[in-house]
Amino acid sequence: MRETLHCDHRPSHLHNQENFEKTFSLIDSWHEKRFSRANRRWEAALANEAKGMRTTIHDLAKAAGVSVSTVSKALNDTGRMAEDTRARIKRIANEIGFRPNALARGLLSRRSFTIGLLTNDTYGRFSLPLMAGVSEALVDKGVSVFLCAIEDDPSLGRVHVEAMLDKQVDGIIATGKRTDRALPVDLSGLPVPVVYAFTEGPENSIRFASDDGQGAARAVEHLLSLGRRRLVHITGPETFIAALDRADAFRRHAGPDAKVMHGNWTEPWGREAVLTLWESGEHPDGIFCGNDMIARGVIDGLRELGVTVPGDVSVVGFDNWEILAGQSRPPLTTIDMNLKELGRQAGLTVLALGEGQKFEPGLRKLPCTLVVRGSCGGFPET
Repeated sequence: MRETLHCDHRPSHLHNQENFEKTFSLIDSWHEKRFSRANRRWEAALANEAKGMRTTIHDLAKAAGVSVSTVSKALNDTGRMAEDTRARIKRIANEIGFRPNALARGLLSRRSFTIGLLTNDTYGRFSLPLMAGVSEALVDKGVSVFLCAIEDDPSLGRVHVEAMLDKQVDGIIATGKRTDRALPVDLSGLPVPVVYAFTEGPENSIRFASDDGQGAARAVEHLLSLGRRRLVHITGPETFIAALDRADAFRRHAGPDAKVMHGNWTEPWGREAVLTLWESGEHPDGIFCGNDMIARGVIDGLRELGVTVPGDVSVVGFDNWEILAGQSRPPLTTIDMNLKELGRQAGLTVLALGEGQKFEPGLRKLPCTLVVRGSCGGFPET
């Protein structure tokens, strides 16, 4: 039996056309499915935003049809990828309103955008203004600061340091209630940068402190400018380096024989010192106090003696603790240690260290400022 052959006698160009049409049909179908999936993801991200939900880095990755790591590289301008891909991811991020939160920014930059502040100043006299300066310096950079108070407990200190490291802080600022004592916890060898502000630190560390000597000199210069010549310095214990530095500066400017009286950092000591002076027949016309609490006590003691401030005696404090200085009668002229600026400098430094910048170790002293109120009176001599 003869086999019948079926031949297609259509021209060859018609065969080619059909093959092309089938190929493009398959390509169109693949693109349609791919972009349909991307659009659905994009719409889901927009729906989340409409519901008040934050658009996440994962939403952006789905909307762009790429991985989270690719999004990270695109937004961080790192890694190797086509420039049109990078531009497309950035465009989609803008269109769907992607705003990285702390976690997303951490994924993008491998940072937590948090700084830990560790202190044993549980009363907050020094740590709170310092923290305000840290926060003010870093808030515009999207960095948060959280405070851990460790009192003087080494075990509590270790617990808080471990908690900070668990939170992957970008750095730690250590601060205390005096400049010549270290915190009761070892911060050396940590995997994050550490800066010390208003507390002692290792020799090879970066440390910030107020310039006590410069501040004391400024106080004495002000008293002398008002014509006061019989000066006395009433201050805190000799076991504090701050008390010694201020006393040394006082004698350099008031004279080597100028009287210095050491006691406690308290109002009762200020009152007691003044009563002792008058009982001994010494009547200074200018008194420089080691802190504002002592100055309050001095003013109270002078009032008991019938001595007017500032008419008979000018009084200058140290610290500018506004709750005391502003409410004294008369309001207290004092030296501001600029703790807020101290915190600002410490915050910017620890942030820069976390970004890889290099700094020379050592102590950096910031100048103090004279704040003139009503306890000195008069006008500076010209």
